[in-house]
Amino acid sequence: MTLLSVPPQARRSAVSPAPLAPAARLLPALAAVYRAQLARAKVARIPLLFVATFQSVGILVMMRGVVDAGQTSAARSVVAGSSVLVVAFVALNLLAQYFGKLRATGGLDHYATLPVPAASVVLGAAAAYASFTLPGTLVTAGIGAVMFGLPLGQLWVLLAVVPLAGAALSGLGAACGLLAPRQEIATMLGQLGMSAALLLGVLPVDHLPQPVVWLRDLLPSTYGVEAFARTFAPRPDWGMVLADLGVCAAVGVASLALATWAYRRAVAR
Repeated sequence: MTLLSVPPQARRSAVSPAPLAPAARLLPALAAVYRAQLARAKVARIPLLFVATFQSVGILVMMRGVVDAGQTSAARSVVAGSSVLVVAFVALNLLAQYFGKLRATGGLDHYATLPVPAASVVLGAAAAYASFTLPGTLVTAGIGAVMFGLPLGQLWVLLAVVPLAGAALSGLGAACGLLAPRQEIATMLGQLGMSAALLLGVLPVDHLPQPVVWLRDLLPSTYGVEAFARTFAPRPDWGMVLADLGVCAAVGVASLALATWAYRRAVAR
């Protein structure tokens, strides 16, 4: 039987392509990507937590030799900066390497074929990597508080600091990995970003020259460090803590939007 002998209605149904399935909504797609990335990263969870925490605790030990314990701004900066450094190691450094590798090896093509929004891919990967930082951050903060004679009662603030600072740094890390022309450059950018978080976040601000202080104000993790450091004061200024967390949240939205745009740009090429 030829196509001409088929009735017109049946002919149109035979020739017309089947309609595509509707694209997944943002939140269900985000949850699916998050679970997939979390399962993938579980293999490296223990080494990752160990390296990030060991590095930050080592910095605490080193800084204890030059910073006196007690209720001083220097001690508060060291403990808060070392704690947030765990977030920077994972969210900024490792995420830049991950997306740089995906782009270099063609792994982004897999996500491009899925009917999911671009934002869900970026947010899901960022959230999965940031999920591993909270235990290491709590351990580092607890050790640092004991080592420098600071109160332990305000560690709960990390429940807000970690996701907000992690969002800001994750967006920057993903953008670095997606915009870098080569995988090696993405790795270098992630390392430079983590080094900036180390030097500008851990060193007491009172000891830094003014131009470096201005550069420090441009780093998103600085506001997470400041928010956490303020809680160690005998009478924390909660208004300033909320203001610093608000800056982290605003930068997080902007950096994740930048990473989403970078993802669309990389997939379109």
